[in-house]
Order: sequence, then structure tokens, then C-alpha cells
Amino acid sequence: MHPLAEKVSIELGKELQNILTYWSTNTIDEINGGFVGERDHNNNLIPNASKGIILNSRILWSFSAASNHLKTDAYNSICEQSYNYLKTHFNDEEFGGVYWELDFKGNPINTRKQVYAQAFMIYALSEYYMFSKNKEAINWAIELYNLIEKNARDTTYKGYIEAFNKDWSPIEDMRLSDKDENEAKTMNTHLHVLEAYTNLYKVYKNEKLKNDLSELINLFLTKFLNSNNNLNLFFDEQWNLKSSVISFGHDIETAWLLIEAAKVIENKELLSETERIAVLIADTFIKHGIDVDGGVMNEFEPATNVLDSDKHWWPQAEALVGLRYAYNITGDEKYLLILSKILNFIQTKIIDHKNGEWFWRVDKNGKSYTSEYKIGMWKAPYHNSRACIVLNN
Repeated sequence: MHPLAEKVSIELGKELQNILTYWSTNTIDEINGGFVGERDHNNNLIPNASKGIILNSRILWSFSAASNHLKTDAYNSICEQSYNYLKTHFNDEEFGGVYWELDFKGNPINTRKQVYAQAFMIYALSEYYMFSKNKEAINWAIELYNLIEKNARDTTYKGYIEAFNKDWSPIEDMRLSDKDENEAKTMNTHLHVLEAYTNLYKVYKNEKLKNDLSELINLFLTKFLNSNNNLNLFFDEQWNLKSSVISFGHDIETAWLLIEAAKVIENKELLSETERIAVLIADTFIKHGIDVDGGVMNEFEPATNVLDSDKHWWPQAEALVGLRYAYNITGDEKYLLILSKILNFIQTKIIDHKNGEWFWRVDKNGKSYTSEYKIGMWKAPYHNSRACIVLNN
């Protein structure tokens, strides 16, 4: 192993333990069960905060993946607690699928069926099954896969529709969050369907699932990837492009997840193509997405020439993985050198050395935003723990 890669591996192995310690000690809801809905920037508990499916499914994935990576049963209880809470409170026994949001007591308050959320449950359940060998978990993952294929798959134009009502009927507002465009098809949701199906196929060697993964990879190569080696984000049902925004974090995350999807279905032609594309994406990412301080910037809007130079926590994590893949493919040391600079930025500006975990984001001067939460609907251990796991090898 290259000495720089070895150094990064050791440091991220230590950081993985820090992340797991933080989440196992700060998130258990002793009063209402499951996990707390929110802690603020300073780690203060926000009373009666609602509980989101993204936070809860990502907790299950993170501790299951860490258990598989570390080959330990130390987090068995937190995995079981997470799985049981999801099954008892988020699972829609009437129409299938998982709810978007519960109140602090575990009662559904937003029952929409976001395909992104269903995909994350598949991702988490597949990982949990690898750890626990709980057949109920893998059966639930397969059930969710079939629900997505039945209700969300666009058999005319290909791809997947973004969201539905509780009963899987069409919904007017399909947005994943307030910052998103209200469009039928998004790169972000397709990326996490790809990720989920990749993990599911490791334990469910189904021919249709294999074909679905192949189709998803090709959609990324033909619909989402543009001539500048960025990923287009929002489309209508017929694949008319509806946005020009560039998300640097999503670009570099896509680069390596496409490779993993091609690997798992053992498609040599697609693997070769995704590796070629990953290097192109990484080079474009390095050119435009990294600030002089080594931090990964958030977004760029070419239409208005507006750059969002804030550094959110998760693109830093995804950059570590994407650049490591580019190094593995090319053997070019430049990717490790840039990766090392990003890790240094994480260690000096993103990690909260006082209260633990990573800040949501910092500004151009490296100052953290104190108004944003440390734990919440969109802030979970998934991106940073995964980067630590992938690179700690």
C-alpha cells in the first residue's frame, strides 16, 4: 500500500471509532424508544423533535456496516434496536413501504412514500441481514424492492418516479426537500436506488434485479452524465432536463457507486466504462469543486454563475472515497495527495473536537454555522462512517 494511503487508512480507522462512539452515546431515546430526533449544533437535545426515516434507516446501515467491517458484535444491541423500531413504527402494514416522518412518540405524521426513503431501507436492511442473518430483514428488503418496481418504475420512459401518497397514488409535490425542484425524476433518488439495489444483489441473486441494476447504470451514463462530466440533477417524466445546478458532492459520490454496481453484477464492459467515467468525473471535480483550503464546495449554478462555496460535511466524506477509487484505477499519486488535503480539512474544520461528530457545514473562512443541527432528519452517521469503512482497508 502507498504510504499516504496507509496513513489515511489508519487515521480513518480511528475516526470511525469516534463516530460510532458519538452516535451510540448521544442518540438513544430512553423515554420514547428508538433514537432521538434532533440535537443542535452544541449537542443539546431538542425536546419532542420528530423522527425521520432517513436518519433512522441510516443509523441501521451505519452500525450494521461497521459491525461487518470490524467483525464485531459490540453494536448488536443498537442494530437490533434500530431494526425493531423501524419495523414497529415506520413500516406501513396496510399499503407497504415506509413512512417519511413520525412524531417524537413514534406516530406517523407524514405518510408519503418517497422512493429515496424506500431505497435507503433496502440499503440498510441488506446490510443488517449480512450482519444478523435475520431472514425477516432480507424478506422485508425484497418486499420494498418489489414495491418500487411495481409502483415507481416508469415502464414507458425508464427510470423511477420520485414520490407518491401513502397508498402509492400520484402526489402533486414530489420534492425530497425544500431546496429540490418538484420534478418527476431526480439524479439523487436514482443514485440511492442504484446503491440500494447494489447492496441487495449481494444477498439476493435475482436475475430481474441484475437487469434493473444494468439499466440503472446505463441511465447514469446516457441521461444523468453530461458532456462536462457533471451529473444533471432534475428531469421531468420524459427526461427533459429541468436544472443546470452542479452538485460537487453528488458528482464524486456517483463516480464510485457506479463502479460498485458494475462490479456486483460482474459486467466487465460496464465496469470498464464506469471506471473510465469515474476518472473523468474525478478530474472535473478536482478542477472545479475544491477550494484553495482543500475543502469541497457545495454547488455551482452555471445559469447564474453563482458558486455556493460553503463546505457541507458529506461531500468531504464522499470525496475521500471517490478520489481513492480514481487512484486505484490510475495509480496516479495526485489523487492521494488531494485526498490527503481534504482529510486535513475535515480534521481541522469539519470535525467537532469539543462535542464530537462533524459540523453540518462551514463557510468560506472555515467557520461553522451554529444554527444547524448535529443530529436530525438529514444528519446521520452514514456518509462519514462509510468513508471511514471504505478507506480503512
